[in-house]
Amino acid sequence: MCGSGKSAAAAKLEEKGFAKVYFGGITMNELKKRGMEISESNERMIREELRQKHGMAAFALLSISEINRLLENNKKVFIDGLYSWSEYRALRETYGENIVLLEIFSDKNIRYDRLAQRKIRPLTREQAAGRDITEIENIEKGGPIAFSDYKLENNGSLTELYRRLEKILDLVYS
Repeated sequence: MCGSGKSAAAAKLEEKGFAKVYFGGITMNELKKRGMEISESNERMIREELRQKHGMAAFALLSISEINRLLENNKKVFIDGLYSWSEYRALRETYGENIVLLEIFSDKNIRYDRLAQRKIRPLTREQAAGRDITEIENIEKGGPIAFSDYKLENNGSLTELYRRLEKILDLVYS
């Protein structure tokens, strides 16, 4: 869910040499292409429009060529922002058992506090709650959360997040 620490974990993975595919970048690129302001409502509109046009697996399907390119260069790839069960299934159909799903979660009030304080695209508690509800009701968010291979609780410091992430990487790559 938004504010759980995915971006912080993503930055650490990039620092460790992993290649990142950011599903949210598709939304941002579309906003820029259309000359639209970056806002929660515009982002939501674009996400929903892309899913309406390409199906619930839209972001996975639109990213497969980039993932393949990175894999051809012998990169370990991670995806930042997989949301729907359909996205997961599309990736699983393409890459089989090579997909490892990590859920990063935080208590709702901690997430909302983080979102209110973030420098880029801050959200009020009301906006964050609205986004949560939209993601739960409209985009199959529960499936990937329930089906994750690893769960990483992030209610503490960045140091603790990184320590827990390292433990999971050790499990995956040992």
